[in-house]
Amino acid sequence: MAQIVALIDYGSGNLRSAEKALARAAREGATGHEIIVTDKPEMVASAERIVLPGVGAFADCMNGLSKLSGMTDALNDAVIAKGRPFLGICVGMQLMARVGREFGDTPGLGWIEGEVVRLTPSDPSLKIPHMGWNELEVLRSHALTENLAPGAHAYFVHSFEMRTADPAQIIARTDYGGPVTAIVGRDNIVGTQFHPEKSQAVGLTLLGNFLKWRP
Repeated sequence: MAQIVALIDYGSGNLRSAEKALARAAREGATGHEIIVTDKPEMVASAERIVLPGVGAFADCMNGLSKLSGMTDALNDAVIAKGRPFLGICVGMQLMARVGREFGDTPGLGWIEGEVVRLTPSDPSLKIPHMGWNELEVLRSHALTENLAPGAHAYFVHSFEMRTADPAQIIARTDYGGPVTAIVGRDNIVGTQFHPEKSQAVGLTLLGNFLKWRP
């Protein structure tokens, strides 16, 4: 029986491209996972691992997630209480923070002690949003970054960044007029500011690593 990866549909995220990329990573890695796009908390509760995508504003995404009756409870139970592997992508990663400071303060899921704030590159010629390919600097060993070549590039599209209270929870960063969190994680939860589903071979490697990860 296939193990289920729940890809949460809450009205925000590159669902089709994320679904295709995860399915390809599962196929090429022979992990036996089935990718299910769902807005049902009971599916999330029973999934073997969970992916939360997200694009747009922090507050809008958190509001959309909260409007799915029982979803945040299902996430907290599956991810925090039961330790299921979790991947947040872009704003899906940012929602793990304690608070987002876009258009006022919006509480996040609170899984990572930190805040999401506007990018402030030191070079005023750098445009916001940060959009394009940037090099990943891996700061510490993690299953998610296995087999990534030095100097690997990933595709970013964002105007806000996560700043963690604990620097040890930053797995990788990039540079955009200063250091910017690229991958964050602790225990069974991990998130990427960039879009692995748009990052070609690097993204497929990372998604394959996530599917094989046994935290």
